[in-house]
Amino acid sequence: MDLYSGHINKLIEELSKLPGIGAKSAQRLAFHLINLPKERVDRLAASMVDARANVRYCTECFTLTEQDICPICANQKRDHQTIMVVENTRDLAAYEKTGKYAGVYHVLHGAISPMLGIGPNDIRLKELMKRLQADVQEVIIATNSSLEGETTAMYISKLIKPTGIKVTRIASGVPVGGDLEYIDEITLLRALEGRTEL
Repeated sequence: MDLYSGHINKLIEELSKLPGIGAKSAQRLAFHLINLPKERVDRLAASMVDARANVRYCTECFTLTEQDICPICANQKRDHQTIMVVENTRDLAAYEKTGKYAGVYHVLHGAISPMLGIGPNDIRLKELMKRLQADVQEVIIATNSSLEGETTAMYISKLIKPTGIKVTRIASGVPVGGDLEYIDEITLLRALEGRTEL
């Protein structure tokens, strides 16, 4: 016997499919949403639909944006000769919070993971190599300190080395196995400042 009506069960089921939301959290969220005034629920639903319809990837760095080119890539005050390679947009946001990095980014949208069947062609490596044909002086590899992140960093390093472009890796201030999005700004800044050439 179902404890709740079909609509409540369906809402709980959909919410539990979100990352980091288990069954109990989904249930709490569902009840919270049901008890909100209708106008707030309508605004939330409309903002989700609008974001899904209008947000796309930057044609240069592949972060999420509403324009063809994101505000970071469009900013001529940024150092376009330095590219920081990150696994996802959350990692980019973590570095932007430090306020100390003045270069641009390249978002891979993943990391090489043979165990999961993710190879070099499944992430945005071709696009990175195309960007390096412009006047780039340094590529900072800021992938996570996981096995997949390290594998990706070594692969990128081997690809770029023959071009003569300086390749550096963020320092080990970031704990092994840690995801950049959960690390505080001070640790991220130390990792950036202590980066080493590969």
